[in-house]
Amino acid sequence: MTTQLLAMLAFLMIASGIVMAVFFLIGTRKPPGPPSMWRARLRRFWVGPGRTARQRAVHQGTLITALIAGAVTWLLTGWPVGGLIVALAIPGVPWLFSASTAEKRAVARLGALEAWTRRVSDYVRNGIGLQAAIIATARTAPPLIDHEVRRLAARLQAGTSPEEALRAFADELNDYSCDEVVAPLILQIADSGEGLHMALSDVAQGLAEESSTRATVDGERSTARFTVRFLTGATIAVLAFGAINSAYAAPYRTVLGQLVLVGLAVFYMGLMLWVRALSLPEYRPRLLRREGR
Repeated sequence: MTTQLLAMLAFLMIASGIVMAVFFLIGTRKPPGPPSMWRARLRRFWVGPGRTARQRAVHQGTLITALIAGAVTWLLTGWPVGGLIVALAIPGVPWLFSASTAEKRAVARLGALEAWTRRVSDYVRNGIGLQAAIIATARTAPPLIDHEVRRLAARLQAGTSPEEALRAFADELNDYSCDEVVAPLILQIADSGEGLHMALSDVAQGLAEESSTRATVDGERSTARFTVRFLTGATIAVLAFGAINSAYAAPYRTVLGQLVLVGLAVFYMGLMLWVRALSLPEYRPRLLRREGR
């Protein structure tokens, strides 16, 4: 018995030594790779779409407030689904109402991109090199894209590869129209030929036409946006009435009532997402989208 026990311990020690030797040679961690799609989405959800640190802080504060309000609602009412609805409503209702503002801001940003493209084109026409022209425009960049243009100029001044700096600029704006501006700039860096001024002028003209068209279509989508506001306001009024009137909300306190409430909430959110999608322009995939993003 003692011999068998010693043999078993010796085998375990040999096996452990082999495993430790393998870990020592190849390491215990995988080489760093690109972040997963879900991890990237979760990070974007937490950081938010804000361009400044203050905007991102407000977004994160809203998410934290939503979690606290949902937990408090659950504790006070005893409705787990009610707490979930409140937690989703605090950031969700402003997001639903922001459809009109988001598109108007996108159109205004398109106009800012057009103005910046024309400035770069004018500098190039006057004989200034492309990198010098971009750096020069950083001082007078339109306010809606000034952060991105300044970062682009800073990267170029710091010695970053021009193509890498331009691709990072396109990633920050994350828009099909911006890719239309950046693509000829990258081609100019790869093959320093003539005609950049005319190419940028044509792109700027296209941006102006697109901006005008989207502004017209945005006005025609006002009916769908009013529908979103009306339905959301009516739903909030019904939920508030249910919270005040205990007799009205009594059937929803049971397990079956909570399940019905979940179904109604899912149906409502799907309807609102659909109506909001109808009120926004069709998304166009980017030209310079990198792999893994």
